[in-house]
Amino acid sequence: MTMKDIEGIEDIKWMVDTFYGKVREDNLLGPIFLSQLGDDWAHHLGNMYSFWNMAIFGVREYTGQPLPKHLPLPIDSLHFNAWLRHFNDTLNERFEGPVTEQTKKRAETIAATFLHKITAFRS
Repeated sequence: MTMKDIEGIEDIKWMVDTFYGKVREDNLLGPIFLSQLGDDWAHHLGNMYSFWNMAIFGVREYTGQPLPKHLPLPIDSLHFNAWLRHFNDTLNERFEGPVTEQTKKRAETIAATFLHKITAFRS
């Protein structure tokens, strides 16, 4: 398959669907997501399409506040490392280019910020 850069919402949908397929199967992350979402993945995936469309392309359709939902979860650096590994592996399967690299950096920043704020919240 020829690699291309992330270009729009269809690429974001593929990225989100593929990424969360990996997350569901992960022994560390899967149980946490299952405990929060159960079988209601459609709503979460829709939110993630909107979130990443905003994060990557600036499309202002996402209105959620993701941090408060993560604060009480039993997650730490191991979880964020697994999250980033699956995220980057997903992007590397299909995409390359400046938007893809910026998306990886954005994910790293999000993970680091969430981990920092969760750690501070617990202190």
